[in-house]
Amino acid sequence: MATWEDVVAMASRLPEVEEATWYRTPSLKVSGKGFARLRTEAEGGLVVMCDLDEKAALLASGDPAFYTTPHYDGYGAILVDLTRVDHGQLAELIEEAWRLKAPARLRTAPSNPEG
Repeated sequence: MATWEDVVAMASRLPEVEEATWYRTPSLKVSGKGFARLRTEAEGGLVVMCDLDEKAALLASGDPAFYTTPHYDGYGAILVDLTRVDHGQLAELIEEAWRLKAPARLRTAPSNPEG
């Protein structure tokens, strides 16, 4: 089972990630742009930004860790059940979400070998 603290730890390995709030819930941002947030309303979960093709593939996989609601139809975000998601897959999703929002100068910067 993953927790919000696990999500923060995974994201903190990426350049210039900051913890913030987004829609009054804990979130992660890069250069002021949100890429993940804890969804405390309704059924909870984690909102992770993604492109629509990735969202469709995750939903089509049948993996119960990934879902959506009508509110997110047509929007580039997937909902993740932290109690069911594989840690490795979650880390990949977080990095991809960061890449969608990070400025080019950060995406092309060499990675930190100590990070």
